[in-house]
Amino acid sequence: MITSTGAFLIPSAIGHDPVVGGFGIAAGVFVGFLLHAAQHQLAHLHLPVDATTLELTAHSLAAGLVIGAVYATMPALGPALGLAIVSHKAPAGYAAARRLCRAGRPVSVLLVPAAAVAAAAVPVGFVSPPGSDVVHALVFGIATGVFLHVALDFLPRCEIGGEVSEAAGLTEGEAGEDEFDAQHHLLDRLRLHAVASALVGGLVVFVAWWGLHA
Repeated sequence: MITSTGAFLIPSAIGHDPVVGGFGIAAGVFVGFLLHAAQHQLAHLHLPVDATTLELTAHSLAAGLVIGAVYATMPALGPALGLAIVSHKAPAGYAAARRLCRAGRPVSVLLVPAAAVAAAAVPVGFVSPPGSDVVHALVFGIATGVFLHVALDFLPRCEIGGEVSEAAGLTEGEAGEDEFDAQHHLLDRLRLHAVASALVGGLVVFVAWWGLHA
């Protein structure tokens, strides 16, 4: 996700207008942060809808608006934008499916947020925005910031007390010395796995980009 953002979105945002593109990226990061907080607030509402599905649908609608705006601004980006979308949505969908499976819940609920991306992107994609560099820089900047926020949020926190240490069962003060050492070794292995996974993901995007430009 980080590689696709750096390869396909940042150059377009900065290339049209460096200052406006830079402010757009900052705005997009804030919008991503705001949406992230809003999704958690939705979980506290007592609605007749699965909370996870509701959160994912809200995120997908926002992502669809961004994707549609980018395509409307520069439709010639087709294949590159498609690669960026797959790089953005595939890890999120995989993580959500894994979480649902572990909770013993049906994965079919992901069809709703998956459809929400297209439901938001397609109508916006038909809009004809002004063709100025400032508008292009702003649209790509906001899209870049949102994508970058999500990408960075997916990077696992590998320090003690982070999500990876929790997965390793590492909680200081609640285990004997031998058990703590075993958990610490598991944390080290998970750290290496996280780094290797991020590297492989970046290389896959690079190879796909190379194929598009070959």
